[in-house]
Amino acid sequence: MVKLTLPFIEPAQARWLYPIGSIYRTGAVVAFGSDWSVSSANPLEEMEVAITRMGPHGETKEPFIPEERIDLKDALAAFTINAAYVNFQDDTTGSIETGKLADLVVLDRNLFTIPPSQISTAKVLLTLFGGKPVYGDPDRVGN
Repeated sequence: MVKLTLPFIEPAQARWLYPIGSIYRTGAVVAFGSDWSVSSANPLEEMEVAITRMGPHGETKEPFIPEERIDLKDALAAFTINAAYVNFQDDTTGSIETGKLADLVVLDRNLFTIPPSQISTAKVLLTLFGGKPVYGDPDRVGN
């Protein structure tokens, strides 16, 4: 952003780069994805950046347009139920509910109990796809 974008646009336009908070405040559905090469493909890093508006590895010291920060609840929704919604799949996935596919991950910590700056350090212990383990060992989770 600092080297490849900001030098080439006016400050008035720069103010509107990644206006996630403003979009959420309108009531719009915001969906995140991890397939755009502009940043990390790691959803935990992406959530941390959306919440802190700073680099996930301490490379920045000041939040980028801090009024565009969102909270963890909204960042998680953007990757889960909102992403399912924009893909017309919210009836089968995107939330943990009876009858849905059970596509989910189990992390090594509760993201709601750690500082936002540590979200990117969480580790995935288990990934379920359609309720079946595709990464990790379910027998080792919680031990």
